[in-house]
Amino acid sequence: MLKLHSVRTWRPNLKSCLLCTVAVLAADASATAAFARQAAESSTASETVDAIVVTGFRKSLADARAIKRESVIQKDAIVAEDMAKFPELNLAESLQRLPGVQITREAGEGRRISLRGLGPDFARVQLNGMEVLGNVDSAQDSRGQRSRDRAFDFNIFASELFSRVEVEKTFQAAQNEGGMAGTVGLFTGKPFDYATGGKGAVSVKLGTNQYTKDTQPRIAALFSQNWDNKFGVAVSVAYSKRETTEQGHNTYNYDKLSAADMQKLVTNGVDISRLTTAQQAKFLSGDLYIADGNRISSWNSKAERLGLTGAVQWRPVDNLLLTLDVLHGEFKTHRNEYHLATRPLGSGTKSFAFDTPAGGVWPSQFQKGSVINNLAWDSSNYVTMTDVTGTTFGSEHRRSFNKNHFNQVALTGKWDLSDRLTIDGHVGYEKSTYKTPYDDKLYMRAKGNMIANYGADGRSATFSYPNFNATDPANYALDSFYYRGFNNQSELKEGVLNAKYELNDVWTLRAGVAYHKFTQGGRDLFYDDNVNGTRSKMRGKSVADVTSVFTNEFGSWLVGDYEKTFAKYNEYHRFGPNKDGTGGALQDIENVYETSEETVSEYVQADWDSQLMGKRFRGNIGLRGYETDTHGTGWIQGDNYAYLGTSDVKGSYSGVLPALNTVIELTPEVQVRFAATQNLNRPSLGSMAAKGSAFQADSGDITASRGNPNLKPFKDTTLDVAAEYYFGQDGMISASVFHKSIKNFIGTQTLENVPFSQTGVPYTTIPGATANSIVKEFEMPINVAGTKQLTGVELAAQGQFSFLPAPFDKLGAVVNYTYVDADEALTGISNTSYNATLYYETDNWGLRGSMSHRNKWFTGHNDNPMSASTRGFQGSTYVDASAFYNVSSALQLTLNAINLTNQKDTQFWGQNEYLYNQTQSGTTYMVGLRYKF
Repeated sequence: MLKLHSVRTWRPNLKSCLLCTVAVLAADASATAAFARQAAESSTASETVDAIVVTGFRKSLADARAIKRESVIQKDAIVAEDMAKFPELNLAESLQRLPGVQITREAGEGRRISLRGLGPDFARVQLNGMEVLGNVDSAQDSRGQRSRDRAFDFNIFASELFSRVEVEKTFQAAQNEGGMAGTVGLFTGKPFDYATGGKGAVSVKLGTNQYTKDTQPRIAALFSQNWDNKFGVAVSVAYSKRETTEQGHNTYNYDKLSAADMQKLVTNGVDISRLTTAQQAKFLSGDLYIADGNRISSWNSKAERLGLTGAVQWRPVDNLLLTLDVLHGEFKTHRNEYHLATRPLGSGTKSFAFDTPAGGVWPSQFQKGSVINNLAWDSSNYVTMTDVTGTTFGSEHRRSFNKNHFNQVALTGKWDLSDRLTIDGHVGYEKSTYKTPYDDKLYMRAKGNMIANYGADGRSATFSYPNFNATDPANYALDSFYYRGFNNQSELKEGVLNAKYELNDVWTLRAGVAYHKFTQGGRDLFYDDNVNGTRSKMRGKSVADVTSVFTNEFGSWLVGDYEKTFAKYNEYHRFGPNKDGTGGALQDIENVYETSEETVSEYVQADWDSQLMGKRFRGNIGLRGYETDTHGTGWIQGDNYAYLGTSDVKGSYSGVLPALNTVIELTPEVQVRFAATQNLNRPSLGSMAAKGSAFQADSGDITASRGNPNLKPFKDTTLDVAAEYYFGQDGMISASVFHKSIKNFIGTQTLENVPFSQTGVPYTTIPGATANSIVKEFEMPINVAGTKQLTGVELAAQGQFSFLPAPFDKLGAVVNYTYVDADEALTGISNTSYNATLYYETDNWGLRGSMSHRNKWFTGHNDNPMSASTRGFQGSTYVDASAFYNVSSALQLTLNAINLTNQKDTQFWGQNEYLYNQTQSGTTYMVGLRYKF
């Protein structure tokens, strides 16, 4: 706490220091640029220098630099090196090379981004100018397994489909409101982007992973036909297939039982006689925090990704351009998860490593209580080691099929009515579906021995199984099946119309209107083993003919085989009674809701490009107004998830957002930016969902809860100052400081003794209730008062070391550093991150190595030191490398290595940062060739 307090008190000084740093850098850069200019002017006028043609990675850097330099708003960009040749294999991994961007990973591949001190929900993504939402499945609950949120999963698309990516870090009135952290723009190739005639490229790669040892094909192709910039067609396709694995140690969480509960375990058969007197006293005291599950796991997946794009451009007359963009994306995964975890049967208490006799139908080895041989704990009373004879295990084989489809169509037009007046805009539609037709679990149980050691500090894990053969069927018994399925979809309809009029050589007026309607909904199905009837016919039976041995880096154990077990017990994936009559009706249907947002917005903006004290001075100033109507419907559920009725709630909000962006060019090489803007971020979809619950206790007291479609959006005020120095063909040094003040955070409100009519929950959900019936306790999310502060600094540099003697003059580097000082409530971001890429490139061959680091980051905080609500990820450093060789001007050979150090992904809980989950996904290697024509 003292450390956090000191950071807060230091914040004002931090901002002052950072602003001074930018000023000094700008002055120094100005002097440097002036010296360089004078040196150039002193050279002999008769000297001539042949034009240098920049290609490959250097050209990508130069083109991206040009976008940043000419932009009025604070913007960074990444540009494809050539047709169908993005600098990285994954868009998220490319974006992490930009200052202020951090990523999360799924099976070693980039998935989501955090931007400028705010988590993934606050970074808006646009595809060809339209906002896009796309979620894919995660293997782990702790990463937001089936999240319905505003974050975008970048692994849904192959990078080869895109020609450039732009990150807008400051807001302007001409941009649709939203994306408080910034807006990431994805752009697919257009036929008029390429020279006239036919152009194309084909890329084929094969890879493998050190763990999966499979063959991973990756194919991409793009073809463009341009008829003299009058009509053109461009199409692209990208397909990839790969196996992934993440394997490691994890727990479910922790639990702390009372002294009475601990004594009950001993009374019912847990043997602690081998412990010392002190250990026995501690065990029975009720003071201990014990790992709820000691588990080795492997998340294995077969992923298949397909992307198709098409673009048609038509210029019927010289002053009118029409562009039709279509994109189809598919991402499918067949996942098999294997877990060997402590899972008691007899005690019915959590998932501790010790257990009481099981009773019931279980074989004889399960009818003995556990013997605790040894026990250790730390100063916070967290159990760091257990040595147990007679541990009850659960062998879980979970299989799932997840399929994501994304479709977008957008028609864009630009009409130059005169030399001064231009009208442009677009209309578009997109739909994203995320379905899991089956997500099933096959459980077996085993009896054996286990030593679980989390180290003296609780931050590591070593599991051993003395005198226990985890591959012997005699040690196991069958349990049951658990069937699940999930469905989610979102739709977006959008229309934008803009007008731009050049008043004179200095001033340009812009105005426009936009319509935006977004809807999302879905449902989750859970058919548990007690209801579906598999527990009664399978539990306690032999596993001899229905298993296989699974092995990963941490051990070998038996897992259930779906095909064999289905055949033996006449089972299949289902959500209703079996054909043989066993099983009851599906009862557990959850998260049923639909949420919609309908927004009309309008803006007016003035842009200028003039002189200030003899320096070029440009910028824009404007206002954007918005009016949003929300509508949410959702199931209200009671005991055993029974459907009680549907909640139907409407809401609305409106406002005006001012924005100012300026750029002054101190010299032709040095410019300073300043921005003062306001923007918003719409509430999380989970908070807005009108779904909820209603219960009536035996006493007659009624409790209820629901989401709140009437939530107001997050709103920020941002100040941004930046200095930039440009040199050479692709060199740049930049520094920026930004500060955000954010309000309208979301918390939970609890009301007591309110009439049913004021809750938004139908009173018919409780038999006999009326609109005036009193609800004793009602909860829903609300906007809370107060503001959160965030201050950050970004430093970046890139350039080639042409001043070095040959052959070292072909070396170059791209580096950046970001520091963020934010209120504790702002989670999902590391306060420090940096990236570095070192490259060597000639006309014929090149090498590139990249390192990306982010330090520890939190996903939640709690004042209680031992609360699992405090969660996060330890810092990580990923290293990637690539190389190319040009066989000819048309044919190129490539080599890529991803995650060279096989970085561990480590999650923790509590202020002591106890180990929660730690996995590794292995290094992936790819070789390929690329041909362009």
